[in-house]
Parts: sequence; C-alpha cells; structure tokens
Amino acid sequence: MIKDRKINIALVGCGRIAKNHFQSIEQHQDRLILTAVCDTDETAVQSASQQYGVDGYNDIDELLRYANADIVSLCTPSGLHSMQAIKVAQSGRHVLTEKPMATRWQDGLRMVEACDKAGVYLFVVKQNRLNATLQLLKNAIAQERFGKIYMANINVFWTRPQEYYDQGSWRGTWELDGGAFMNQASHYVDLLQWLIGPVESVQAMMSTLARRIEAEDSGVVNVRWQNGAMGSVNVTMLTYPKNYEGSITVLGEKGTVRIGGIAANEIQHWEFANSHPDD
Repeated sequence: MIKDRKINIALVGCGRIAKNHFQSIEQHQDRLILTAVCDTDETAVQSASQQYGVDGYNDIDELLRYANADIVSLCTPSGLHSMQAIKVAQSGRHVLTEKPMATRWQDGLRMVEACDKAGVYLFVVKQNRLNATLQLLKNAIAQERFGKIYMANINVFWTRPQEYYDQGSWRGTWELDGGAFMNQASHYVDLLQWLIGPVESVQAMMSTLARRIEAEDSGVVNVRWQNGAMGSVNVTMLTYPKNYEGSITVLGEKGTVRIGGIAANEIQHWEFANSHPDD
C-alpha cells in the first residue's frame, strides 16, 4: 500500500476510452501522477505525450523497461488485454484493464494466475457498479428486501452505426472486440452475477443483423440462476436513432424495482412490502 507518495500510473492505448482515464487521473491528482503513455499509433502517442508532458512509447515492452509506474492502465483493444496484463504483472506492476478483461475464458484465467504469481493486483473497469441507482439496488438485495427473487430482466437497446465499427479494424471482430455482449453490454452482463448471484445455466441466440462485422450486433439470452431466479438479457446495437435504454428490472416476493434510463441511471419503479430509509 503506497501512502507516503503519489501513485505512478502509466497508460497503454491512447484511443477513445483513454480520455476517461486521463480525466480521472487529473481528477485524482492528489493521489495519482501520470508518468508515461504508450500506443502503436505514432500520432496518438505523440499527442498524449505532449498534452500531458510525459514520456511516450510505441511498444509496451519499452514502456515496462523504462517507465516509472506502480500500475499500468490498459485501454487497448479487448483481445490484447490478456497478453498485455500478463506482461505488466511479470514486470511487478499492478494492472488496471478496461472491460472486458479478456475475450476468451482461458485468457481471463491466465491473467488472474499471472497476477497471483507476481503478487500484484488486477483491477477490471466496471464503473457502473458505482452508479448511485445500482448501489441502492445492491443494498436492497443484500438486505433481502425482495425476499425470494423470482425474475430479473436486462435490456441494452443502444446504437452503434457502421461508422463506429469502421473507426478501427479491430472493432466488431471476434479476436479483438467480441461483439455487442462482450463489448458494449459488458457492464450489464456483469450485473447478472454481481446483483443476482452465480448463474446456473444459459440459453442464447445471437445474430449480425445489419452491421458489417464478424461478431453479433444483437442477441437474446435466457438465464437461470443458482438461487432459482430466471431472467433474460436483450441486447442490440441497432436501436434507431440513438441509445434508448439500459435497464434492469428485478421482481421478488416482496419487492419490484426497475432501474432504467439510457444507462441504468434512473429509478423508474421502487416498491417494497416494508419501508426503509432508502425509499
């Protein structure tokens, strides 16, 4: 635990999502200091290096060899996370990786094993867990206000035009992206386990209905949890004309809650048999 100085953080991948990481590092500059950036795109790394006044690298091996970093943030295409996380761990640094942590189950296991072996922490970005709305729902479930949970339904009705996928050759590929469920709906898939508990079985249908990509742009999943609850996850990136809904509805013996809005940011229904200060 570093308490006597600021934590040195380096960032790999200076693309679209990196902007959020740069902003967060600035927001927490009392505890964090950006020390280096890395990207295979020379223009991207030079821009970030000049803007933030830090060293820039074109190769992660070079960054790990020379950069002063306690933790490395991975903002690269999803399929690269595993290989890069293992390298970071083997260098003795902690790992912060964007979602999804990997595009293959075995790659995810290898990341955990590498970090355990090196004695470093592995953090995966799941910021939606910190939404005030979802924190309230999590607390209600933990306090068993629903009684027995019967059903949970998740909808992710968003839009990603073809231009989005055309921004990078890795987007929409099985190898590096993983599709609508693995990429865009990753946070909502996470809610299945985080909120309701371990999953027992899954049935799924996926399709690429409109976008010119390898992976799915739409799909539906039926879920049965170990606690007996049933539910579904409905995902599409084809909603017209813009993002419409990111929601979760939980139906229980003694409570009904719907968290909706574009990104699970609105409490649209909140009703329980017994009152509580959270209400």
